Amino acid sequence: MADYTVAKIDELEGFYNGLFLKARAALGVTAFGLSIVKIPEHNVHYPEHNHPSGQEEVLIVTKGRGRLILDEGAMSVDLEPGVMVRIGAKTKRTIRVGDEGLEAVAIGGTPGKAFEPLAYTEIGALDPLLKRPGT
Repeated sequence: MADYTVAKIDELEGFYNGLFLKARAALGVTAFGLSIVKIPEHNVHYPEHNHPSGQEEVLIVTKGRGRLILDEGAMSVDLEPGVMVRIGAKTKRTIRVGDEGLEAVAIGGTPGKAFEPLAYTEIGALDPLLKRPGT
């Protein structure tokens, strides 16, 4: 019996104010992290971050253009459709985009460890950037 799931990017639930879409949860993937990154044009709010958990990440650009800035500007990579980049866990990164915005597939996992999804990446979970009632 076939085992598959179909989802449409434009119908995925978001988190981090919609910058990430819950592709992994929508498809029922359990082996690795999978999100769609959708950065609107001229966005300057994509957070600079690394992954202290040890998770490495692959970005595959599908639409738009931007610049991946690594190690606080020490390196940068031009992002455009067809470009793939692997980013190590300790490497600080941010993305800046221009007139087109940018869409990419983000795949993540921690080498040598079983994948454990973060609770806020599950369908229906509250966006961690949204203020909870009473706080």
